[in-house]
Amino acid sequence: MDIADWRKKIDELDCRLVELLNERARCAREIGRLKRGTNQPVYEPDREKVIHENVHRANRGPLADRDLTTIYERLIDVMRKIQKDEFVPKAKTDGSDTELEAEVND
Repeated sequence: MDIADWRKKIDELDCRLVELLNERARCAREIGRLKRGTNQPVYEPDREKVIHENVHRANRGPLADRDLTTIYERLIDVMRKIQKDEFVPKAKTDGSDTELEAEVND
């Protein structure tokens, strides 16, 4: 395979990753709803530890465990934000935002 073939393969993998990440986000959102209903905290360090252990156990390389930990720390941060959004409703705007404010706030 040449560089164009490898890049095409990466593009295909990226599309699959996007699908999987969005599926994971939907799961996190549902967990956030359940937590809200039972007054459980969004931040659960023990659960995050289990996630990292699972990822390390599944890792066959070439990524080092520390690199996967870095990736998953960010991923978990994003998923935690999705859950927090289930606790705090988004503020409603009164329609008075300027065009610039709307662009900055998006």
